[in-house]
Amino acid sequence: MTLVLVMVGGAVGAPLRYVIDLAVQRWHGGRFPWGTFTVNVLGSLVLGAVLGLAASGSVPAETMALVGTGLCGALTTYSTFTFETVRLVEEGAWAAAASNVLLSLTGAVAAGALGWLVVQAVVP
Repeated sequence: MTLVLVMVGGAVGAPLRYVIDLAVQRWHGGRFPWGTFTVNVLGSLVLGAVLGLAASGSVPAETMALVGTGLCGALTTYSTFTFETVRLVEEGAWAAAASNVLLSLTGAVAAGALGWLVVQAVVP
């Protein structure tokens, strides 16, 4: 059953990543990969919240499989982040590449922590 939940979450997360990435990149334009940044930060926020709920005993393991592993695993993308950073370096856009690394890592960790902290503050 866990495998099915992961697959269902992934089936939602992957197209969601694609749609959000396209929409954000179209809205922002430019060289910086704002779409990938957005899905990674959003996925980290959701994962932090789900982990916070799991830590408080508010969600079952099945929810972690569906949302944490399936949805967030397919929504976020370390490989695309890496590819886009290398592409920026190859194009000579060193500042954009460095900004992508700094903003993405800081933003994702901060979003995950925020999700966790908000849940811990709200859930008894």
